[in-house]
Amino acid sequence: MKKIVVLVSGGGTNLQALIDAKDVIVSGEITKVISSKPDVYALERAKNAGIPGVVVARKSFPDNESYQKALLAELKAENPDLIVLAGFLSIIGEEIIKEFPEKIINVHPSLIPSFCGDGFYGLKVHEAALEKGVKVTGATVHFVNEITDGGRIILQQPVMVEDGDTPEVLQKRVMEQAEWKILPQACEMVLSGRV
Repeated sequence: MKKIVVLVSGGGTNLQALIDAKDVIVSGEITKVISSKPDVYALERAKNAGIPGVVVARKSFPDNESYQKALLAELKAENPDLIVLAGFLSIIGEEIIKEFPEKIINVHPSLIPSFCGDGFYGLKVHEAALEKGVKVTGATVHFVNEITDGGRIILQQPVMVEDGDTPEVLQKRVMEQAEWKILPQACEMVLSGRV
């Protein structure tokens, strides 16, 4: 089985979708979860699934360079076939990207190229979509490169925007109808060599 490392920063709903997708992800398994923050619920989800969890806390390091080195060391120790950013709120450094080319994927809560790039994460994406008045949004799984949300697209799933949506309501719908479905599919596509 190929090894998947999942990087998290919060509640871990996308991590849970991956844990629950054993029928979809058949070419690999999650062997480690790395969190950029201590005491997040994602670590509890990993523990409940019997997956080792590690904290490489961004705030424990004096600068981004030392943090990236520590994160790279943790990744190299595991030597994963695939790294999944699942609500990971730190930017992945160039050194890590060069070490794992086309082996790092991210799920973004919009249809790239809309509402993406620096500063677009979490609820900010859905606020921007509602402010613009789009009728269709969705999620994108893409490879990670040096440009924020700029890597090659693997899968996209549209989601309808409904009258009266708040950013929170839209976020939940995008997760349920898009992110939790296409993230496991994209993992299997990469692991099985179909991408």
